[in-house]
Amino acid sequence: MFKVNSNKIVLVLLVALMSSVSATDVTQELQQKYLTQGAKTFSSQRGKQLWESDFNGRSCTNCHTTSVKNVGKHQKTGKIIKPMAPSVNPKRLTKTRKVKKWLLRNCKWTLKRECTAQEKGDILMWLSEQ
Repeated sequence: MFKVNSNKIVLVLLVALMSSVSATDVTQELQQKYLTQGAKTFSSQRGKQLWESDFNGRSCTNCHTTSVKNVGKHQKTGKIIKPMAPSVNPKRLTKTRKVKKWLLRNCKWTLKRECTAQEKGDILMWLSEQ
């Protein structure tokens, strides 16, 4: 007979659970939060419009391209940006902290202000469908 190390089994199960978080899970979690902040029904159409809008020469498409299934490139640094679409890049939208960080940073850069709860929910709706 062999001895089973219960700590190793628990660790393996925890890793499996952590890796099973999907873009849908994180998107829904954040959207629920945005609803409590005054957002209404989310719209992928509004999310796409926001993504493609020009704000005095700045747009999400400047770095991420018009197709979120493509590789992008940071406009200023030239750094490669992996595709935003979860269908092409399964790691996208799977970590709440990262999603919140990048929405804050990119909204401030592109719109020169933080996005509203409605705008964040709309963008996440659209991105999660890609």
